[in-house]
Amino acid sequence: MDKININEFTLEELENYILDLGEKKFHAKQIFKWIHKYKILNFDEMTDISKSLRDKLKEKTYILNMEVIECQKSKKDGTMKFLIKLDDNCAIESVFMRYNHGNTLCVSTQVGCKMGCKFCASTKEGFRRNLQASEIEGQILTVERYTNEKISNVVYMGIGEPLDNFDNTLKSIEIINDPQGLNIGARHISLSTCGIVPKIYELADKNIQCTLSISLHATTDEKRRDIMPIANKYSINELIDACKDYIKKTGRRISFEYALIKGKNDSYEDALALAKLLRSMIAHVNLIPVNEIKEKDYKKANEQSIKNFMNTLNSMGIVTTVRRELGSDIDAACGQLRKKYIENNKKLQ
Repeated sequence: MDKININEFTLEELENYILDLGEKKFHAKQIFKWIHKYKILNFDEMTDISKSLRDKLKEKTYILNMEVIECQKSKKDGTMKFLIKLDDNCAIESVFMRYNHGNTLCVSTQVGCKMGCKFCASTKEGFRRNLQASEIEGQILTVERYTNEKISNVVYMGIGEPLDNFDNTLKSIEIINDPQGLNIGARHISLSTCGIVPKIYELADKNIQCTLSISLHATTDEKRRDIMPIANKYSINELIDACKDYIKKTGRRISFEYALIKGKNDSYEDALALAKLLRSMIAHVNLIPVNEIKEKDYKKANEQSIKNFMNTLNSMGIVTTVRRELGSDIDAACGQLRKKYIENNKKLQ
C-alpha cells in the first residue's frame, strides 16, 4: 500500500483522517502545527503525540520533503533563486525577495506552462504537470528551512498559470492561510493570471480576499494576441468584464501587470489607451521592465520611456508603480534556471 502525503491534507481533511484512524480529533491540530508551523520532517519530533499514533502515521503516511538542487544569490540585493526537486525528479523554481515590509516568496504552480507567453522563459521547456497543493506550500517550507527566515508574503507568479491549476492553487492558499500552520493572511497572498476568464469569475465567487494580478501587457486584442496566446481565446473586453465582476464581489483592487517591451507596447498612445481601459475600475498598474530572453527578440524599454509611461498613467488618475528589479545578476526570470537543469540532465542521459 502506497503511503499518503500527509502535507496534502487541509486541517479539516486531517481531522477526518485522524478520526478514521480511531484517534481523537484534537490530535489533527497538533500534527498540522508540527508539519506546517514548525516544519518538522520526522514524526518522532512530534513530542506531544503518543508513540502509538506516531507509529500509525509512519506506517501509513509520509512528510513531504523537497530538496534544493541549486540556490543562486544576488550579490546586489540578496535575492535568492531556488531550483527545487520534486519526488518525480521534476524541478521547479521559487524566488525569495527581501522588502522593507517583509520577505516575499514567488512560488510556482505547475511544472512548466501551457500558456506560451512570448516574453516568458517558463513556457520554453513545455508543460509536464500540475503541482499538488502540498508542493506549492512546500516551496515555502523548503525556503524557510534553507534561509531560517520567515516568509510573510506569497506571490503566485512563478512557473505555471495558477488558474490553470485552480483546485490545487486554492487548496494551497487554504493550507498557507490556516492559523495552525504558516498563518499567512489572504491579503498577503497575490495570485497572478494571464487571464483565464471563466476562472476569474469562479475565483470571485470564492471571495478569498487575496490580491488578483492580471498579466495584461497590451491594450488591443491584436497586440495582446501577438504577445500572449491566451488572447486568442478571450478578448480584452471579456477579461475586463471578468475583472469588474471580481472587484464588485470582493471589494478588492486588482493589480494589472504590464511588461514594457521596447517598440511594441511602450508608446505614449499605449499609455493613453491603458488609462482609458482602466479608468472606471479600482486598479493599480505594475509596470515591469521585461526580462530579455535570448531566444526572443523582445528588448527592455529604456528608462526614460518607462518613466514617461508611468507619469502619463499617474497624471490620468491610474495609480502606477514600476516593479523593483531584483536579482538582475542571477537567472531571476522564471524558467531560466529550470531550463539549464533540463538541458544538463539531457546531456548526462
